[in-house]
Amino acid sequence: MPAKFIISKSAGGEYSFALKAENGETILASQMYTRASSAREGIDAVRSSALRDEMFERLTSVRGEPYFTLKSSNGQVIGTSEMYATTRSRDSGIESVRRNAPSASLEDDGATRP
Repeated sequence: MPAKFIISKSAGGEYSFALKAENGETILASQMYTRASSAREGIDAVRSSALRDEMFERLTSVRGEPYFTLKSSNGQVIGTSEMYATTRSRDSGIESVRRNAPSASLEDDGATRP
């Protein structure tokens, strides 16, 4: 299965997106947006920011788990990874976003239609 972005609508009416790798694993998750169009703009920002290594911030949680965020050109976080067991696996997650985001399709399951 090719990589894809999936936009979801919460029970409260807000939207978020996830980038899924070829194996179906979520490799990046967004914040909540009030409009579906804003979620699509976030996806566009991920596609362009993923090409630039300096847009990835390599972090460690308070529990000592490595993870990363991806920032847009204005410095805002547009996506957050899962928590990883090692920095090596976190760095592999970053490479997966870099490889998959630019050409990932957008799955429209009807959640973004009025």
